[in-house]
Amino acid sequence: MAGVPEPHSGWTFLTNHARVLAAIADDPATRIRDIAARCRLTERAVQKIVSDLEEGGYLSHTRQGRSNTYRIEAGTILRHPAESGLAVAELLSLLAQHDVDHGEGARQLESSPPHARRPGSGG
Repeated sequence: MAGVPEPHSGWTFLTNHARVLAAIADDPATRIRDIAARCRLTERAVQKIVSDLEEGGYLSHTRQGRSNTYRIEAGTILRHPAESGLAVAELLSLLAQHDVDHGEGARQLESSPPHARRPGSGG
């Protein structure tokens, strides 16, 4: 079946929610279809994740014609108690730095604090 992502077994470091949020941070006008391809998820899974992120206050969208433009609420605190006090901007800053280090050209979040940089990254 065309368009179905490759299956993955085992655990990963990032959740699908984090991957979808990072894809949106990279391009706020991205389409669900493009997020699905980038994250290797189905479009239906991405729609559910976007809905979860909106319900959780991490994301909002505005309709522009037939497209959506997303806005990440960068100050929203991560949900897990182990990340108590960490804002979503700090997570996205780390992911964006990874993309820059690997030549993918992701933008740094302007609101990310200096302590969110990776150790050894010169910052």
